[in-house]
Amino acid sequence: MFRSLLIANRGEIACRIIRTARQLGIRTIAVYSDADANARFVRLADEAWRLGPAPARDSYLRAELILDIARQSGAEAIHPGYGFLSENAEFAQACADAGVVFVGPPPSAIAAMGSKSAAKQLMERAQVPLVPGYHGDEQDANFLHRQADQIDYPVLIKASAGGGGKGMRIVERSADFPDALASCRREASASFGDDRVLIERYLQKPRHIEIQVFADSQGHTVYLFERDCSVQRRHQKVLEEAPAPGMSAERRRDMGEAACAAARAVGYVGAGTVEFIAEPDGRFYFMEMNTRLQVEHPVTEMITGQDLVAWQLRVAAGEPLPLSQEALSIHGHAIEARIYAEDPDRDFLPATGQLVYLRPPAESDSVRVDTGVQQGDAITPYYDPMIAKLIVWGQDRAQALARLDSALADYRVLGVTTNIAFLRRLAAHPSFAQADLDTGLIARHHAELLPPASALPALPALLAAACWQLAGEARHTAHPGWRLNAEWQRTLHLGYHGHPQAVRVTHHADGRWTLTLPDNSQHVLSAERHASQLTVHLAGQRLHADCLQHNDTLHIYLPEGLSVFTLPNPYAAEADAQHGDTHLKAPMPGRVVALLAPLGEPVEKGAPLMILEAMKMEHTLVAPGPGHVAAFYFAVGEQVSEGSDLLDFVLP
Repeated sequence: MFRSLLIANRGEIACRIIRTARQLGIRTIAVYSDADANARFVRLADEAWRLGPAPARDSYLRAELILDIARQSGAEAIHPGYGFLSENAEFAQACADAGVVFVGPPPSAIAAMGSKSAAKQLMERAQVPLVPGYHGDEQDANFLHRQADQIDYPVLIKASAGGGGKGMRIVERSADFPDALASCRREASASFGDDRVLIERYLQKPRHIEIQVFADSQGHTVYLFERDCSVQRRHQKVLEEAPAPGMSAERRRDMGEAACAAARAVGYVGAGTVEFIAEPDGRFYFMEMNTRLQVEHPVTEMITGQDLVAWQLRVAAGEPLPLSQEALSIHGHAIEARIYAEDPDRDFLPATGQLVYLRPPAESDSVRVDTGVQQGDAITPYYDPMIAKLIVWGQDRAQALARLDSALADYRVLGVTTNIAFLRRLAAHPSFAQADLDTGLIARHHAELLPPASALPALPALLAAACWQLAGEARHTAHPGWRLNAEWQRTLHLGYHGHPQAVRVTHHADGRWTLTLPDNSQHVLSAERHASQLTVHLAGQRLHADCLQHNDTLHIYLPEGLSVFTLPNPYAAEADAQHGDTHLKAPMPGRVVALLAPLGEPVEKGAPLMILEAMKMEHTLVAPGPGHVAAFYFAVGEQVSEGSDLLDFVLP
């Protein structure tokens, strides 16, 4: 076994490799970009070397520099993870030439599977089933059009060198083919520097099923069963599970043997994934082979009890496979959900920002979290915005689904938009829950999975938001409107998805409140806050909520899901109905050096109100219009953070 291992990757997979390497007593060497200088994987490694600036081309794709670091650090092997250089045949060959073990397949196998067209020609000779189509070298547009007409529509145009859902077009009619081909070629050329394509019959309601294979240098090849990766958006996986629901033993064996035949056809060594597209009637066809460890490998580990990274390292060190095919078996069911910083309501656009608060669910034998970040880290625009992989296991699929929902409900992330709420809706949707799976599931049920934001919050959430604010005020000070043994009223102005929610509050002498909601319903209650926990006492019932506040944004976690509100500042003067109020926020972190406007006295638009100092520079906040300052929220000398409410300015 190796004594030292350089990890030519970052984030979650780097942390994952370090964990297994440490268990095997292997010294780990990390490489990092400037954006990752303080990243979790850098701290976990035994030593770390700088690569360069944040962009991948200037850091993680610098093959020569990585090999030079390997020589300087004494690394005996390099694990490429996935992405970056993991499927780069030239890098694998350079490792071999430098006398450093590449933890992956031979360069020839990577090259053979690197072109979709060439790979399918190899698979045809190996008698691996292929989707009807054209996979040849002839790329004349008219010729390709005739091939599509012969295959029959709909057809799928795919970039020969593609991946990640890029360079793909579905064509329904012959008349649409020329434009679709031209568009596909432009995208393929821009993404991969190669505009060659292949044409295939587009399958209706297909499932995406992949087989995990392993081969050693002694000529042994096994499959560690299948994963169903059908649930996708933009041709990218969202949920993965193992084993595939509804898979018969016969079909599993047929697909496994076909995958092993594919691996043997290219002289494969190490971990690989053979991806198939499957029709409802059980027919399956080779799609492509990923010559690396897959992102979703943990579900295979959970059902087999095997450490696939350990298998990789042992095979790369020249050892035989740890187990034979007969010794491998499936135990239970596992599901993986990818927790992303992205906005599902905006076509899953990636999100960036700081992880102000991060609390994953508690890990156990049945709940696993693979992550490369921790609280305080930033999700940057330079790399994949995945926060973590959440993997759950159950004795059967029903139990795994229940544990997935519970774990997603326990996930807490503040600072960036995430897909967690979407994942809960997806996992609970009847189509997924009943295993009616295909690659079009999300698109087909888009309206149900991505409903428009409601203008009205659920009753428990609205009550919790109001009580969180009121209980917080009660802990610190009596409200200026308080009168001993008397009642007084005020209005809380909450925000919900941009819609105002005016809650009329009657304060009672015994500490209870009567809340009059926008629908004029009334609720008499009291509440206590302890850290993030809120308990509401309502008509003999108790409502428990987990509440997290960041600046003026309140996240309320209830069993039915997450609700987000904007809160008023408790120290702001309440505006009359005929007045508007404006909360001026800090444009930067700094220190308050001067309060310039007397409270309540009228000022004109542009009048100076407050001065902040940061990095030896002063910034003056001015009146947004004619009006007056109702309240300052900070005193001279106090520090403020960017985005903090500084003052309440009332407009006429």
